[in-house]
Amino acid sequence: MRAVVQRVKEASVSVDGEMISRIGTGLLVLLGVARKDTTTEAEILADKIVHLRIFEDDSGKLNQSLLEVGGAILVVSQFTLYGDCRKGRRPSFVEAAPPEAANALYEHFAGKVGAHGVRVATGRFRALMEVALINDGPVTLILESG
Repeated sequence: MRAVVQRVKEASVSVDGEMISRIGTGLLVLLGVARKDTTTEAEILADKIVHLRIFEDDSGKLNQSLLEVGGAILVVSQFTLYGDCRKGRRPSFVEAAPPEAANALYEHFAGKVGAHGVRVATGRFRALMEVALINDGPVTLILESG
C-alpha cells in the first residue's frame, strides 16, 4: 500500500457537484492499493498513520499524533499512486490492485483507522471525485507498507 498523507485544516470530497464527505483538522490520505497487498498491510499502515507525530505541540514541534489532537481522517482511494511512468508517456497501472480487491482493502484500512477511535470520512470508490483541501503547514508525507 502507498499513501500520500497531508495534514489539513479542512478537506472535502465532492461527486457530481455534491459534497459527500468533509473533515476539519486532521489528515487527508490518498490511498493506493497494490496487487500484492493484504489486510496485514492495511492494518500496519492504518496504525502507522494514526500514530504519526506530525501535529505541533505547544512548543511548535511535530510531536503529536492524530489521536492526540482529536483530528479526523478523510480517506480517498487513489489507484494512480501505482502508475508507473518509467517507460513512455502513458502510465502503466499493472501494479495496482484490481477494483474488487482494492475496494475491500480500502474499506478494511478505513475500518482499522476507525477502530482507533478516529472519525473517518471517505470518498466514493471508483467515482470521479473532486478533492478540496487546505493543507496545513504544508505537511505532506508518502508512506508505504512494505
